[in-house]
Amino acid sequence: MAESDTPTPGKLLPDEIHRAVKPGTALLRLQTTHFREGILDGAWWPRSRDVTAELPALIEVLTAHLGPIMRVGLDTAAWDDVPTRVVVDDRVVHLDSFPVGDDTALITRGENDHFALLVVPPDTTPDAARDAMARAVDADNVTQAADILVATLPEPATEREESG
Repeated sequence: MAESDTPTPGKLLPDEIHRAVKPGTALLRLQTTHFREGILDGAWWPRSRDVTAELPALIEVLTAHLGPIMRVGLDTAAWDDVPTRVVVDDRVVHLDSFPVGDDTALITRGENDHFALLVVPPDTTPDAARDAMARAVDADNVTQAADILVATLPEPATEREESG
């Protein structure tokens, strides 16, 4: 393999995708095979922790690609006031509380058809969010959502660094 064929970190997706990824964006890797080898099926970068404001747009996008979404599993500790259901395009979508961590959303289509999305924290910088989302949608990804975020997000400044 030529050196130019090797993807560079942060360049796993075409340049147009990097420019297009903004808060509120969902990136999906939808496989038409019966096997899903990667851990994550996509990534979502909400603008806030307000589920009722953020989730309808995600559900609309997912429904367009996957068909009707029945349930969304979220770690309710990571979101503001999570209802038990939302109505999107006159369809009820149930919200389930799962201790999956604030870095993952579980999407259910049909009875047992599940998709896992990396959830990028709303206050993430654009470059870090793009890198995390690119890793999440890489077909060979076997890294858990939390580990992707740890690897791609900048470490928070310590108190001494902030005051110095």
